[in-house]
Amino acid sequence: MRGGKAWAVGGWAGGVPALIVALPLAAGGRLPDPVATHWGGSGQPDGSMPLWGAIVFPAAVWAVLVLGVVLARRWAASVLLPGGVLLAGAQAVIVRANLDLDRGDWRQAGALNGWLVAAVVGAAALAGTAGVLVDHRRRADAPGAPTGAGAAGVGAAGTSAGAMGAAGAGAAGMGAAGTETPGAKPPGREAPGGEASGVEIPGGAAPGVEAPGVEAPGREAPGAGTPGREAAGMDIPAGERFVWLARTSNPWLRLIAAVTGLAAAGAALAGVGGLVGSAAWGLVAPLGLASLLVLACSSVQARVTGKGLEVAFGPLGWPVRRWAAPDVESARVEDRRPVQVGGWGYRLSGLGTTVMLRGGPCLVVRSKGKDFAVSVDDADRGAALLNSVSAEVRSV
Repeated sequence: MRGGKAWAVGGWAGGVPALIVALPLAAGGRLPDPVATHWGGSGQPDGSMPLWGAIVFPAAVWAVLVLGVVLARRWAASVLLPGGVLLAGAQAVIVRANLDLDRGDWRQAGALNGWLVAAVVGAAALAGTAGVLVDHRRRADAPGAPTGAGAAGVGAAGTSAGAMGAAGAGAAGMGAAGTETPGAKPPGREAPGGEASGVEIPGGAAPGVEAPGVEAPGREAPGAGTPGREAAGMDIPAGERFVWLARTSNPWLRLIAAVTGLAAAGAALAGVGGLVGSAAWGLVAPLGLASLLVLACSSVQARVTGKGLEVAFGPLGWPVRRWAAPDVESARVEDRRPVQVGGWGYRLSGLGTTVMLRGGPCLVVRSKGKDFAVSVDDADRGAALLNSVSAEVRSV
């Protein structure tokens, strides 16, 4: 698993059992032992389990799900998101049905609340939909997916081959699709003396050979990469189209999103379980909204194509901001720090709009008299390609 995915799976894998175990423990002496855990068609309880079993069993089911995902190395979000919501929600419904029973007899448990059951199932369905979208996005990015907190790549594609980024911050592979350059590494194979990037464009430039209009990684193109100065254009051979892709994420923002999300989930489950009054529900909405907003600003993917610039936010790649190539007045690289723009995340300041995930070089786009900056690696190549694309479109 990549670092970001492993972080997310680990956090969710640990948070769900914590909630499953905490709910019955928080009820204290208000639960019978054993507790009702199964209801028949009549709506009355017809099965029970020792209190310790009611705590351990769903946690064990969750451990099996997590182990299966880890071994399969796929469908993590599609399985764990709805599975966690369903198990934690079911635990809350069971706790509520067993609270404060007369004589402490599980047979006195009433029928399950149909509205709460429907809410849990609906929430699990929404979580499953979100999980499928996350996994689909990860698979779509997988062929040239860079690794690490930030990575970027630029490549040339013909009529049928897609451009795929090379791994590693600031690394780039470039070549015309359909032709092979001597010394280029085949996809998924390692060239002598270097690390395989996972996937490369057929015909990628040989190590040490510069593609037209692009400087080798680690070298600065004339006029590009200078803070506050417009990047030089990139030469695009006739009949070819270039694509630049870069990602950046901030683990601290992800941690904040996880903590606030866990607090919102805990308040919701405590409310469903009947452990707290209606005041707890007042915390769910603000905490949940804060978690979603911070999560959306914790990672970003920027892409430059012949159509212009696209910046997608969060693990779902939504929302998305787009700038059409004709509307781009200029693109440049500029060093920006959190203290200059007012902090981390999506910031509005005298410098314009900045998506600040790490201090350093940012891709700055000027469109309709306003600046938008995003902190991504390899920003000089992105700015150069965007300048060339916008100039080409305006000249037509």
